[in-house]
Formats: sequence, structure tokens, C-alpha cells
Amino acid sequence: MDDLKWDEKGLVPAVVQDAASKDVLMVAYMNREALDLTIKTRKAHYYSRSRQQLWLKGETSGHTQDVKEILIDCDNDTVLLFVDQKVAACHTGFWSCFYRAWDNGWKVVGKKIFDKDDVYGQKKAD
Repeated sequence: MDDLKWDEKGLVPAVVQDAASKDVLMVAYMNREALDLTIKTRKAHYYSRSRQQLWLKGETSGHTQDVKEILIDCDNDTVLLFVDQKVAACHTGFWSCFYRAWDNGWKVVGKKIFDKDDVYGQKKAD
């Protein structure tokens, strides 16, 4: 882990792809603890910049990410995770957080998998 170039807050961006489809699912941040737990448990853990705390993906929703492979980029400043995504990655209910494309305005092009209110209710989404 010492090879990684952590930012001034001790974080690195993590790009997450589905291992089977190769869809880019999300981008999150990891601190050393999140990466260490991810390596040890093979379950994706991240660091929430807004909540200032560690989180296990799917802890609230059950939409977990089983980690299949972990890579770093050539500059040692970004992590790439290949995961087996359970249900969907995006807290808004879409398979991927990248569900909108530009076409004279942002248009929804992704597949909605679940209703976020049914899954989260008043809870903070993971």
C-alpha cells in the first residue's frame, strides 16, 4: 500500500467495474483502512467524504460488491476494482451510477433496477 500516492486527505479514487460486463459502475474513494478491509474480506469498502467515515458497499441495501481483482494505475494514484455486483451499484436505483448520456441535454440511458425509496426509505443510501 505504500506504493500508492494518497492525496492530502489520505484518499485515492477507486473506479469500479463489473467483472462480467465490464460496465463502469461507480467511482468512490478509499483510505488505507478501506483498501485493507477490501483486500482482507474481498468485499468492497470505501471512505465517504461527505460522512467522513468508512462504509461497506451494500451495508444498508444488501447490494454488495464481491471483489474479483484489484489493480492500480501507472501513476499509482487510482485503484481499479473488478467486482461481482449484487443487484445494482447506484443508490438511485440504476445498475450503474453512469446512467445518463449527453444528447442536447442529459438523457437517461441506463437501466433502473429498483426503487430507492423501497430499499432505503429514510435511511442514507450506500
